Parts: sequence; C-alpha cells; structure tokens
Amino acid sequence: MSDSPPTIFVVDDDLSVRRALDLLLRAAGYTVETFASAKEFLERADLTGPGCLVLDVRMPGESGFDLQEVLATRGHDIRVIFITGHGDIPMAVRAMKAGAVDFLAKPFDDQALLDAIEHALRRLRTPLRPPGS
Repeated sequence: MSDSPPTIFVVDDDLSVRRALDLLLRAAGYTVETFASAKEFLERADLTGPGCLVLDVRMPGESGFDLQEVLATRGHDIRVIFITGHGDIPMAVRAMKAGAVDFLAKPFDDQALLDAIEHALRRLRTPLRPPGS
C-alpha cells in the first residue's frame, strides 16, 4: 500500500447526496473526490493511491455494479461500499459476493458510513480475492 493518505471517492448521480457526503467525510478528516457517474469516475479518478469507493447502485448509464466489475477486471485494489435507496437482499448479496465491504440502505446513519469506511481502509492491506474464489 502507498504511504499517501487514502482518498474516499463518492459516485452518486444525486448532487445533494454527493454534497452531503463530501461535507461529512471532509469533517471526519478524509480527502474526498465526488463524481456524478461511473463514466466520470473512470475518466477522472486517480486510482494510483489507496482509496475507498462509496458507490450508488442505481445510476443512469452504468450502474454501481457495472463500475465494480470494471474495477475488478482492471485489477484496481479499491474497497467498495455500496449505498442505495432501492436495495434488497439479493442486491446486497450480489455486491458482497463481488467483494464489496458493506451495503448501506439510504437513508443511513452517518456513523454507519464512517464505520464502514474505517473498516474498508483497514482492509486495504489485505489483497482482494477475485470474485468467486
């Protein structure tokens, strides 16, 4: 793992969610970058350092699951926390089987997200296992 501080990436198509999470995470001392879509994230995010991705499941265009799959295929070592307003058990199981650290239903408690991020960052030192292994 790099010695640089981790970046928390937030990908959500809802501007109010991105703004709220940006404020919360910066207040907690994190470096934060926000993106409105999976496409924007893939085009602009610097994934060379350690990080954690807070990712909405349902977005126009590519879904959060699509982005998770692309990142795994490309071998990026980033931990994913899914957030969704429309989650169900099969969706949560799919996310976790693909390597997500957590799956939070909106609205979620701020502390639950902060705890999930801390857990994800602790796991950065543990290599990801390929899905299905």
